[in-house]
Amino acid sequence: MKVNLISFQDKAVKDLRVDIADALDNYRRRKKTQVVSLQAPTGAGKTIIAAGLIEDIYFGSTLADGTTFDEQPEAIFVWLSDSPELNAQSKQKIELKTSKLRFGQCVTIAEDSFDMEMLEDGHVYFLNTQKISRNGKLTQHSDDRQYTIWETLDNTIQNKADRLYFIIDEAHRGAKSKREAGTDTTIMQRFIKGYEYTENGIKRKMRAMPVILGISATSERFNTLVGNTTNVGLQKYVITADEVRSSGLLKDRIVITYPEDLEKNNDIVLLEAAVEEWLKKCKRWYQYTSEQHYANVDPVLVVQVCQGHNGALSDTNLEDVLAKIEEKVGTPFKHGEVAHCFGEGTTLELNGLTIPHVKASEIADDHKIKVVFFKEALSTGWDCPRAETMMSFAVRNDPTYIAQLLGRMVRTPLQMRVMRDEFLNDVKLYLPHFNKDTVKKVVEELQSNEGGEIPTEINGESLEEPTYVTWTVHTPRHARQAEPDPNQIDLFDHMPGNSVAATTPADTPAAETAPPQAPAASSGTGTGAPEYIPPKSVTAPVPSGGQQSAPAVPTENILQGKQLEMIPEFDRVEIIDFINAKGYLNYLVRQDRINDYLKSLLDLATLLTHNVIYQNARNEVIDDIVGLIRSYIEELHRTGRYDALADQVLQFKLSVQVFDPFGKALEENYFNDFTLMSETDLDRQVRNADARLGRYGFPNIYGSRYFDEENPNAHKIDCVLFAADESCRAKLGEYAKNKLREFSGKYRVAVANKSDACKRKYREIMADSAVVSEQIFAIPENIYVKEDPDGKEYENHLLAAPDTGIAKIKLNGWEADLIDEEARRPDFVCWLRNPVKASWALCLPYDINNEKKSFYPDFLIVRRDPAVDYVVDILEPHGNQYADNLPKAKALAAYAKAEERIGRIQLIHKITGAGNKSRFVRLDLTDISVRDKVLRAASNEELDHIFETDGLFE
Repeated sequence: MKVNLISFQDKAVKDLRVDIADALDNYRRRKKTQVVSLQAPTGAGKTIIAAGLIEDIYFGSTLADGTTFDEQPEAIFVWLSDSPELNAQSKQKIELKTSKLRFGQCVTIAEDSFDMEMLEDGHVYFLNTQKISRNGKLTQHSDDRQYTIWETLDNTIQNKADRLYFIIDEAHRGAKSKREAGTDTTIMQRFIKGYEYTENGIKRKMRAMPVILGISATSERFNTLVGNTTNVGLQKYVITADEVRSSGLLKDRIVITYPEDLEKNNDIVLLEAAVEEWLKKCKRWYQYTSEQHYANVDPVLVVQVCQGHNGALSDTNLEDVLAKIEEKVGTPFKHGEVAHCFGEGTTLELNGLTIPHVKASEIADDHKIKVVFFKEALSTGWDCPRAETMMSFAVRNDPTYIAQLLGRMVRTPLQMRVMRDEFLNDVKLYLPHFNKDTVKKVVEELQSNEGGEIPTEINGESLEEPTYVTWTVHTPRHARQAEPDPNQIDLFDHMPGNSVAATTPADTPAAETAPPQAPAASSGTGTGAPEYIPPKSVTAPVPSGGQQSAPAVPTENILQGKQLEMIPEFDRVEIIDFINAKGYLNYLVRQDRINDYLKSLLDLATLLTHNVIYQNARNEVIDDIVGLIRSYIEELHRTGRYDALADQVLQFKLSVQVFDPFGKALEENYFNDFTLMSETDLDRQVRNADARLGRYGFPNIYGSRYFDEENPNAHKIDCVLFAADESCRAKLGEYAKNKLREFSGKYRVAVANKSDACKRKYREIMADSAVVSEQIFAIPENIYVKEDPDGKEYENHLLAAPDTGIAKIKLNGWEADLIDEEARRPDFVCWLRNPVKASWALCLPYDINNEKKSFYPDFLIVRRDPAVDYVVDILEPHGNQYADNLPKAKALAAYAKAEERIGRIQLIHKITGAGNKSRFVRLDLTDISVRDKVLRAASNEELDHIFETDGLFE
């Protein structure tokens, strides 16, 4: 493949290769149609996975356990979808992403020219259901067509069933509801059950396909259809939403915005809001890509308009829509910046602007396009990650349809989650004809219905009361009015009319002491508020005779004679830069592990080398592994076992699994009487050994160092012997595990100070290495949060609203009291609520019921420390009545041991003392004696006792 598959995609290709081989073997033995169902959420890259599978079948593959599948260059694939556009897109993806398919190997079956007795070997044919409908030309004989498509397919099944694979793309679209699936007579079912038909009074039949791969995001209907069909075998392969979500391929959240007041906020008002959102996305994407040195994303605004009636192109007034967009943008669009995907395929003229028709599949690569109008064409088969904002004038309540529509929007433009600005990880859909109840219903059905396989969070919010806001570190040091200190002489004690010169030395120029201006008249906004006038600086005398400028302040405060207090008294940007530069240890907990440690180690070594963090990392790992192979071979020579084992290799007596295209294992003795194998046979074993060692070319590297001209096959035999020895592979795995942890511990902080791309790759490598993987804790500069309207306004939260510096957060009684207590400390600076399950949040692993779980401590506290500027604490207020009390205490203790740069790590209980007064008692896990006691504790009762003996009050 020309692209590197994401880990879950690579795993899917390998597992599906086994399933397809089993299916083909079952068909050969039982003559029953075999179906493999691939269910993958929207955005998982189903076409890319299928392309990888096609390439593996054509050219052979070797799995990590050494299982080898022979190449099958004569294989025939038929790719069926329900849309010519979807077919064209799939064909284009396969041709662009596969590296081994030759030019012309992918063929579109054309109605006008296709006429074949059988499909040719070694080709991928693309067919859509519209061409094989009852009136389609492919289904009828004519002067130019000797064979109908049914006859071509049947002849191919009859003569080439051992190499024919039938792929149904978006399989759910050809099946009816679960209730109707058993009696379905759709075109798709003809390939599963076979198809009997009558032509010119003659009864004809097409056999059922031997092996079918059904690809779908919502495969429940398809699986039900197959399950209700007799004489069909079914295997299911499911890619979970969590796998896709953790990959960073999809947006974190979809927000559906609707108007509460349909009369006040009509569709044009919502359109204006959508345009404003899009413009913000354009600005923020430009800033991020410029800083990170990526190509600009160029976000697209997608506008769905209504279908037309009575001959109209659309019931939506397109001229008004375009005019309103241009009004909000502030400049007219140029030719090519606005396009449409209407089925009519015509060029439009709107307000003097020529709007060309474009195919949906062409939008992603045409970065000149900024706005796209469409009706229905984008609901399936379209893949444009640049679609950041969508406005829909249409009224469609079908959850499956809306799920498919949303699926066009959830892909991330850079194929990764943006770590620095969470606003760029969200996408918005504006629906003017919906309200709170209808949006709630759609969201619920999306989450429970088979149409809801979108692996991202979906929420609704009203236009009048948006629930999602941006918090940032880029907040103003705004001024708060405070009462003056009566013992302090202040420059601004003079009321209007008083002479400022009265307190100014005679030698001070009058121009420097000009009186403040009065507030201007109303600006005409209708609010009655005075127009804002930029504050002026006032010059104060200094003893040395020089001048210093007082801080610029609004003049109305001077008039009121009030003193100004600057809040908050901390630099949010400085603090977040300090924390992120530390690269504090974080964890990711997953229920599956995709890679072995060797692959993860080699990937990490490559990352360290390429990013000039440790340039010798890859060479060091290669040297170590080659050294392990050499040490093993030298040990065999010393013990006199080498020659006997080498003879077994040459006679093919070592345990080797080789499968034919049907998935049937070939006998180990298929070389007659263990005769000496040929060079080709030895090379097969070397490829097998290379696969067991991770496919990193170690046999070649080893051969380049230890090649013996007198025995040119010796290095090959050495590698085969090493890879075949289970204890050697176990030793290699243990080395890789320890080395991975060593590299991670040494260079995590260095990675934390590299580019976002480097940090993202590090996260992926470590995430795929183990169920619990070491990560880097980094706080985004901007986060997108669902603010609670009943929350308390905090001015000392690290992330806050950009205009006010305030974060509205709802805490429970314990939490609020704890933050108040912390804020009274003389060294307190600010605090951060650690959000549960946020992609960037601090996460600790803990064990409960023999399962790894994720634990998100409640608070991070930032304090001043003259020695190191700042120190970060972790506080977890937690009731002792919970079953996870001790496991979470152990998790904090383990973290304190692993990350010694944290200030305080405290588990906190609240107790009632004398006079019914409540107090916090704290267990600080950075105290080694306390930590050891907690790690040895076996029950919550023991933990309570530790609180009694070692708890602290502050």
